[in-house]
Amino acid sequence: MEGLAIPPYTPTHPDTHQPLIRRILIANRSEIAVRIIRACQQIGITSVAVYTDADGGAPHVKLADEAIFIGRIEGSKVHPHQDIKLLVNMAKKAKADAIHPGYGYLSENAAFAQAVQDAGLIFIGPSPSSISLLGDKKSAKEYLMTHAKHVPLIPGYSDEEQVPSHLAAKACEIGFPVLIKAASGGGGKGMRIIRSEQGDLEGVIKAAQQEAGRHFGGDERVLVEKYVDGGKHVEVQIFGDNAKTPGGKVWVLGERECSVQRRHQKVVEESPSPLLSSETRAAMFRAAQEIGELLKYEGAGTVEFILDPPTQKFYFLEVNTRIQVEHTITEQVTGLDLVTHQIFVAGGGKLADCPQLANLQIRGHAIEARLCAENPAMDFAPCTGTIRLFATPEEDRANPILGLRLDTGVETGSQITSHFDSMIAKITVYAPTREQAIEKLALVLRKTACLGVITNLEFISAIIQHAEFRSGRYTTNFIEENIDELLASSRGILVGDP
Repeated sequence: MEGLAIPPYTPTHPDTHQPLIRRILIANRSEIAVRIIRACQQIGITSVAVYTDADGGAPHVKLADEAIFIGRIEGSKVHPHQDIKLLVNMAKKAKADAIHPGYGYLSENAAFAQAVQDAGLIFIGPSPSSISLLGDKKSAKEYLMTHAKHVPLIPGYSDEEQVPSHLAAKACEIGFPVLIKAASGGGGKGMRIIRSEQGDLEGVIKAAQQEAGRHFGGDERVLVEKYVDGGKHVEVQIFGDNAKTPGGKVWVLGERECSVQRRHQKVVEESPSPLLSSETRAAMFRAAQEIGELLKYEGAGTVEFILDPPTQKFYFLEVNTRIQVEHTITEQVTGLDLVTHQIFVAGGGKLADCPQLANLQIRGHAIEARLCAENPAMDFAPCTGTIRLFATPEEDRANPILGLRLDTGVETGSQITSHFDSMIAKITVYAPTREQAIEKLALVLRKTACLGVITNLEFISAIIQHAEFRSGRYTTNFIEENIDELLASSRGILVGDP
């Protein structure tokens, strides 16, 4: 993105001295595809987009240097964006040197990463072995339990026996509340909080397993973990070049607070995390770096923790072996273009050669809000329709709001369908202080319009105006505990705004 630091050189082949990566196929869509295309433009790489029948006129298709149709969604045995063989073949047909998976879909699929490498292409992400180990929550916990015993792990059950009655018994042994979550996924899919053994415990577990299977390639395995009620969700951004670079290392690029969640999916994120002590922050950074170095991690990754605020004790949750949705706020406080650095490392570049990393400083404060086509009053049910008008202050070149960043894959006239995730845009603001960032985001939201579909725009405004959010004391229970007040406030904003 404009203004962010990019790598100092382009990695080349030692014999031909030609760039190793000249053409990238982007195996994704919408906002993240646009983001990767922008990165390619920054460093002179040809971008190749893919699209289905539902995305023919989408911004990422129009913005890319080239675009390839990969099929219809309706009637397909495999969703085109999850068809490994199809995507690899399309990349070869397009004469791509590399594939960037973005996030979601196949981004944490070890079989996809391996298929890309087997085809003689570069996978822009960690090695298949790292994805296999870390992308699966069960194997990650087992590995760390053996090889990194001082990394704090949350108590739980992760064995192979998956009969609901057995899992229910394990939940009772662990002690309520417990969290049921998919072993091979994220994004809140296949996840349930169970607060007591009352009710249909086995039925809730079975429902979580079935949801996990639908979203993660038929893998219905779940874990049972102790749930830290009233905890904070804090994640650490790591970046490594160990796999291909002798003497490489893993860098820590700060943390993000992601506790504002609905249905276990993030709504508002910020960096740095408020109310995190310097001692706890340093301990989290050490744990995250050790995990990365243990695996000789390559590229961008995120180590997620749950923090108990009163004690400042934290526990490892999982590693996301991909670029995160919320990478924007890390980019704003570090000044680094993380996607161009992903490409740089995938081509064999040395992070030690990047002066911005050698002198890394976290400056200011950034907040990201996820604008989604959903109805907060209906338990955040996704909504569909045509966007009749999408306008933000970003278009006002005469009166620009400094520190505003918009990442989106839609525009006026775009169709929001049931085939894809409900996110419309990420609205990110940056300011010298947290208080200034909150006020700036409030201003941006007031000046943003998305007409034609129901969105969470006013609900986000209510969140950032709430006293608990402004204090920084909010936890993962924030929306659940304040839902009535937030809904009432958002209706007030809707009525009061012109």
